[in-house]
Amino acid sequence: MTQDEAKALVGKRAAELVEPGMRVGLGTGSTSVAFIKALGERVKAGLKIRCVASSDASHALGLSLGMDVVSLNELPELDVYIDGADEVTRTPGVGLALIKGGGGALLREKIVASAAKKFVVVVDQTKIVDVLGKFPLPVEVIKMALPVVEPKLTALGLHPKQRQAKDGNGPYLTDEGNYILDCACGKIADPVRTAAEIRAIVGVVEHGLFLNMAAVLLGIDCDS
Repeated sequence: MTQDEAKALVGKRAAELVEPGMRVGLGTGSTSVAFIKALGERVKAGLKIRCVASSDASHALGLSLGMDVVSLNELPELDVYIDGADEVTRTPGVGLALIKGGGGALLREKIVASAAKKFVVVVDQTKIVDVLGKFPLPVEVIKMALPVVEPKLTALGLHPKQRQAKDGNGPYLTDEGNYILDCACGKIADPVRTAAEIRAIVGVVEHGLFLNMAAVLLGIDCDS
């Protein structure tokens, strides 16, 4: 099974968790796209749900599939949030620990996840690791604060590098108009401490460590 096939399968299985009448949070990224498309097929077949998306891209995709996608202002409480992750592990005292934000939506993803009764993370086996940190940790930063935040992250040994737009036309901007610094942390031995150190820096909007948030891990082995 290829990685794309694994994502399609895990997305379909995640869509099967959604029940009629549920208020559903839609994640962002390639695995979430597979989930949203599978969920869209169920909606097309008659499933009645309401949704909130964690990015403009997921919002547009949901609408294009005929889904009822609204804002958190209209639907502030969700039954379930289903999203992928760039890395996931089980950490003592934390449970499921994730790195998210490779797609640039970490702030909105964390907001939507916090509004849900249950957060289900869906991944293929390549995202399951023993220790977080091989994938660069995204940190969302207010534009004005960039020259203040960057050296402080460097002082923590996190090796930040400003993300650039895919088209090469300047820095990457989040849906909220902020910058992202991708931190080559190496192994994150104590994610709780690292998260606290980053959040203590004035000008940081959010970081990509999702701790004590995901309740269920749904994974697929690419080699199966």
